[in-house]
Amino acid sequence: MHNDALDRLTDYPFDRLRALLNPVTPAPGKSQILMQLGEPQHPEPPIIAQTIAAKAGEWSKYPPVSGSDDFFNAVADWLTRRYALPQGMVKASEHIVALSGSREGLYMASDLCVPRTKHGKQPIVLLPNPFYQVYLGAILMRHAEPVYMPATKETNFLPDFSALDEETLSRTAMVYLCTPSNPQGTIASLDYLVHALQLARKYDFVLCFDECYAEIYDKVKPPGGLEAAAKLGGSLDNLLVFHSLSKRSSAPGLRSGFVAGDLNLMRRLKMLRNYAGASPQPPVLAASAALWRDEAHVEANRVLYRRKFDVADQIMSGRLGYYRPDGAFYLWLDVGDGEEAAKALWGEAGVRVIPGTYLAREIDGVNPGKPYIRVALVQEPDVIAEALHRIVDTLD
Repeated sequence: MHNDALDRLTDYPFDRLRALLNPVTPAPGKSQILMQLGEPQHPEPPIIAQTIAAKAGEWSKYPPVSGSDDFFNAVADWLTRRYALPQGMVKASEHIVALSGSREGLYMASDLCVPRTKHGKQPIVLLPNPFYQVYLGAILMRHAEPVYMPATKETNFLPDFSALDEETLSRTAMVYLCTPSNPQGTIASLDYLVHALQLARKYDFVLCFDECYAEIYDKVKPPGGLEAAAKLGGSLDNLLVFHSLSKRSSAPGLRSGFVAGDLNLMRRLKMLRNYAGASPQPPVLAASAALWRDEAHVEANRVLYRRKFDVADQIMSGRLGYYRPDGAFYLWLDVGDGEEAAKALWGEAGVRVIPGTYLAREIDGVNPGKPYIRVALVQEPDVIAEALHRIVDTLD
């Protein structure tokens, strides 16, 4: 069966990047520094190998569909501590589902939340522009209409809900929000999150908070969707929050995360996973629970990222629109033309970055990512310093 939605998903950013840079010979005589992908390079916490080794006898068991009691309890306790929630607001046995990485849940959210029609019309899903590309795949595969909300310097790199009209809001079935944002590193305030949740309840859509960078921050601890729910009385209606260990614990290969929120949606997700889920294996669940209970490695992770931003401050201040992001681990640099800059950096400096235009969509003739490149600060500080000097020497 032909599916036109798949035809609209052929321009995945990293496929486009390969097509752009494969014809370019990387700078001869220089080490290649790969900064295009948000893949943490810090050493993984020893607790992962230790726990998986201790649970090695459980690889022969089918994993539980939704997660283990130990995992649920660890996550519920962490959420309650991290976001200062009332005890019992998040119930371990009801409000949490384990995921094989947050990407899986962010995609599946559309199957849970987007109906065929809303008020007799094609449903809308709102997303920031630029955005994490999985959002768009989920939207198009549900045959919903994506409505891109500019997240530019003029809006403090966050979508402006006040710019939406009544017709758009009434057709909206779901909203994706990422805070701290990828790629700009902006942290949404608690008031902003509360307002978004109030709109979700007023217009009956589901608010999906992608919080995978919530533990990578500089000075201000990012508030979360559950905090907004607590401020509004504690109900989790119309709310889903997604977390991952990829960034928090420098464990992208573990493929472990969770979603928490609306009880009815959690029940439906458990049923969906009965048919189509790829549940984390028991040793992975055990290691994940241990990681959610440990904060020492997370603080050490943050210290390393802060050191990298200190390096960036020294080298980049006053250049290429540099600002120190509040969260996540990217630089969002204004280079005039991201594609041309990416080619120059690969061919002349041996540094691989991704053009901002590949992370956004053109609306009314304007792609908000076109002037930018995204630079992932995932290597050690000395490598970061070398790469940033090459970027300045090539582009500034």
